[in-house]
Amino acid sequence: MAKRDQLSLPGFAAPAVGPARQLPHVHELAEQLPGTLRMGTSSWSFPGWRGIVYDRAISPSVASRHGLEAYSQHPLLRTVGVDRAFYQPMETRQLRAYAQQVPHDFRFLVKAHEGCTVAQWPDHARYGTRRGEENPLFLDPAYARDVVVAPFVEGLGDKAGTLLFQFSPQAVGRLGGIEGFPDRLYRFLSALPKGPRYAVEIRNAALLTDRYRNALVAANVVHCVNIIGGMPDVFSQAQAADRVDGPLVVRWMLQTRLTYEEAKSQYAPFDALAAEDVVSRSAVAQLMRDALDVGRDVTVIINNKAEGCAPLSVLKLAEQVARPAPF
Repeated sequence: MAKRDQLSLPGFAAPAVGPARQLPHVHELAEQLPGTLRMGTSSWSFPGWRGIVYDRAISPSVASRHGLEAYSQHPLLRTVGVDRAFYQPMETRQLRAYAQQVPHDFRFLVKAHEGCTVAQWPDHARYGTRRGEENPLFLDPAYARDVVVAPFVEGLGDKAGTLLFQFSPQAVGRLGGIEGFPDRLYRFLSALPKGPRYAVEIRNAALLTDRYRNALVAANVVHCVNIIGGMPDVFSQAQAADRVDGPLVVRWMLQTRLTYEEAKSQYAPFDALAAEDVVSRSAVAQLMRDALDVGRDVTVIINNKAEGCAPLSVLKLAEQVARPAPF
């Protein structure tokens, strides 16, 4: 990994992008937070983060190819979500290239390919001739093991954080029904290789049942608490499905009053907190403090569409966790 002082030395090419200079306050916050807490964003390919994460204006393609190293030098950004893996499985070599760009204590949260978690291919043009058809790969542990888990482990090595199985909203009956889904989920999870940290994110509120929680506990897998339309608040999710003896994984995705497209239209280029969500932020901060107080590992991923600029949301959250407001 290129050193910053190499910029002035002959024989070294200048990097395409470097880290933005951070105020002393940001470094002080990072020192106050426990090492068991990792906060980050969904991806890093956003040119609007000039002066926030990056030191210059860059194109989306440059941010995608070269931004990760600069991103990982931000004092508060110690993890990142790899969302692209949901739409196309990533190869070992691709994930290894990511791992080589970040510090030793950095961790990745990678989404498993949607082939593992959609019972029926969505009726969308990008699925071609498969659109609308039943998905034969759904909850197939052999497919997950070979195409998802193996590259995650072999490519990221010690920097593999959480492998997330996201179940997007879909007909509950196709998943096996409210009663049958947890059994199918348990059989799938229990057949996966032991060792990696797995998390499950559901987006059908009806699936948040005692049977679902019991299936996760039996498989030693955690529920990913999420903030997105249609799901209960974070405290309700934690009470229903969170494991107090395991890591806490939170994904703050979207203001519940908006769709993704609406948020993207309103918040782009994601360079400011366009619509602060103090209620959600305070709830996540409390959930984090409760977990940290009992020694749990905590991973929090924030999307630009939560408040308008995910790195600035991380900063606000860090301030609230480090110095909680008096009651």
